Amino acid sequence: MNLITIMICITITLSIILMLVAHILPDTSPDFQKLSPYECGFDPMGSARLPFSLHFFLVAILFLLFDLEIALLFPLPWADQFSLPMAPYMYAMTLIILLAGGLAYEWVQGGLEWAK
Repeated sequence: MNLITIMICITITLSIILMLVAHILPDTSPDFQKLSPYECGFDPMGSARLPFSLHFFLVAILFLLFDLEIALLFPLPWADQFSLPMAPYMYAMTLIILLAGGLAYEWVQGGLEWAK
């Protein structure tokens, strides 16, 4: 048997064993604390289904966009090894201008204002 076949067999065997252990071991007798929406030790003070502010989502999406931008721009210093070294820099500038334009639009529209 080659190494890949052995690794696949070990992975499948370990996965099956872990699934069986996870299915057999847990205590399935729910009590009052397990059925409550909070397990932090105090009674809830209101409904757990309150509307959530969209500003949190906006900040999260902006973080993901700029985090993705950093991930895309990270290999840029190695771009000078290509036959056309200016092409990756032009793509990077296009990406930065597009994201800066979107950020400026959100800023002008007031989407970044936390309190209204």
